[in-house]
Order: sequence, then C-alpha cells, then structure tokens
Amino acid sequence: MNTGSQSLRPGKLLIGLTGGIASGKSAVADMLARLGANVVDTDVIARDVVAAGQPGLEAIVNAFGQDILDENGGLDRRMMRNKVFASAESRARLEAILHPVIRQELWRRVDESDNPVQVLVIPLLVESGLSGMVDRVLVVDCPRQTQIKRLLTRDAETPEQAERILAAQASREARLAAADDVVDNSGSLAMLAQSVQEIYQRYLSHAASSGN
Repeated sequence: MNTGSQSLRPGKLLIGLTGGIASGKSAVADMLARLGANVVDTDVIARDVVAAGQPGLEAIVNAFGQDILDENGGLDRRMMRNKVFASAESRARLEAILHPVIRQELWRRVDESDNPVQVLVIPLLVESGLSGMVDRVLVVDCPRQTQIKRLLTRDAETPEQAERILAAQASREARLAAADDVVDNSGSLAMLAQSVQEIYQRYLSHAASSGN
C-alpha cells in the first residue's frame, strides 16, 4: 500500500485488487464495476498489448519463438503459459517485455477517469513489489485446494501443472500479510456479493472523508 498521506493520484482512491490464480479476482472486479468503481484490469491490458499487429506480440515472438503463435497468427496462450511457468528465467523475460507497456497503459486508463474509486486488478501485485503504487491492497482469498479444484475444472489443467502455477506465485500467507482488506471467496456467490458491497461502501466513505 502507499504509506504516504496522499493518494498517488489526487482525487482518487487507488485500490490494488489481487489474489492467487482462480481465487475469484474477476468475479470481485465485476461486482465492484457494477457497484460503480472504475476497474482497470491488467490482464485485459496484457491481452490488448499482445494482440495481432501490436509491438508487444512482436517482442514476445522475438524472445520466445514462432511456436507461441496460434494458427491465426495470434498468441497461443496455453503454449505461452507452459513456457512461462517452465522456469523463473522465462517468467522474468516475459515480464521485462510486458510490464513497462502494461503499466503505461494502466495509468493512462486511470488518468482518463474521474471516478473517486479506482480498482486496479493486478494479479502479481505482491510478487512484483508494487503495493506502493496503490492506496489500499484488496486481496481475494480462498484455500489453496479450492484454487486447484477450480484450475482443474475451469482451465482443464493437470494437477501437476496446477501445482506449478501456484508455486510460481506468492504464497497465500504472503498475500494476506500485504493486505489492507480481504474478501473471502470460499463460500457462496451471494456471500461474496455481500462482502464486496460492504467493502465498496467503506471505500466510498474513505474517499469522501479523506478528500481522495
């Protein structure tokens, strides 16, 4: 979180929304957007900057080879995921290409909105040491076994690959230690919606009282 007394973007409360893979970040982000927050999702930006014809895709091909392209010349995301999670070196190489471009576009989208509550969805917020760029860190939390079950069902991953993906991310304990706020997504969708509603109201009150 930002330890200063002022938001990094005056007039706006910056919320860093994070959580492990398959924890439910997208569901929480969608709920916050429906409630009125401006949501800027770095996963969406990451897809945009590697679309066919974009310089980001060309840079990735130069770094990882033509086999990361699908039959239509776009990014084969499953192939890319397998390469990236194969080694720390591969992850670092991809991050060095994408992170500067993604960050520039993220701030552009924040700055063009006058919404007082800005939710920045950053899956690797803790791993990247970027909590200082937001005013509050919101972690979507659920047990590790729930994440694995969702990965096996949602993405048809093997148990071994699911374990590798989780091992490449910050631990649940590290994310919770970095959190200012936590949303528990181990229960029903109705329970999640209630929790998100409550926390959004707190953010509105915080923004109004602090002048952010």
